[in-house]
Amino acid sequence: RPGMPSGARMPHQGAPMGPPGPPYVGSPSVRPGIPQTVMETTRKRTAPQQVQQQQAQQQVQQQQQAAQNRTRSAKRRKMADKILPQRIRELVPESQAYMDLLAFERKLDQTIMRKRVDIQEALKRPMKQKRKLRLYISNTFNPAKSDADDSDGSIASWELRVEGKLLDDLSKQKRKFSSFFKSLVIELDKDLYGPDNHLVEWHRTPTTQETDGFQVKRPGDVSVRCTLLLMLDYQVSALLLAWKMQRL
Repeated sequence: RPGMPSGARMPHQGAPMGPPGPPYVGSPSVRPGIPQTVMETTRKRTAPQQVQQQQAQQQVQQQQQAAQNRTRSAKRRKMADKILPQRIRELVPESQAYMDLLAFERKLDQTIMRKRVDIQEALKRPMKQKRKLRLYISNTFNPAKSDADDSDGSIASWELRVEGKLLDDLSKQKRKFSSFFKSLVIELDKDLYGPDNHLVEWHRTPTTQETDGFQVKRPGDVSVRCTLLLMLDYQVSALLLAWKMQRL
């Protein structure tokens, strides 16, 4: 520019700069307002509950195994304490009879243990006996009588009987027919006898008295379709999977 010597610089126009401040080191690791201890506790995670349960089960199994080992070692020590040293057997020739008794006792214990296991296995599998139960289902029709004195005889009615017995039963005490069943249901025609009177049900209770048969009597002079449902009373409850479960 005219009037300005060469090499001179123009002064900076604007607000003067203050003294330099501290260097910028970035944002702090903890946000303001949140203490450091809170952040550390939230980061800690407890062990899953499944891991704790597995550890507890392992401890129980280890304790049971240790108890079994102690029992076995105690039995071995007990048997070892009974055995006479060789020096005593040489000095007392009659001690051989005592050693024979120990051998017989050991053999007897093994036999008892084997029989006990056999009995336990037999109890798990109950013995099955096949027998034939013959059912006798009969019906009787009673026509109406005009000269009957009571009301029952003046109305026609029918009677259904369900009886049965066990074939080839050689026992002296014969079982009652109802003792073979847990429940019995006779379903009649719902249109004829209504929704409240078309079912005849019998269910076993602790105070049930056994009977040789079941009898149902209803008024009517037309053919009635009946459905008989019998549920056997198994001494060991027999269960059957549903067909959907059987396909899996």
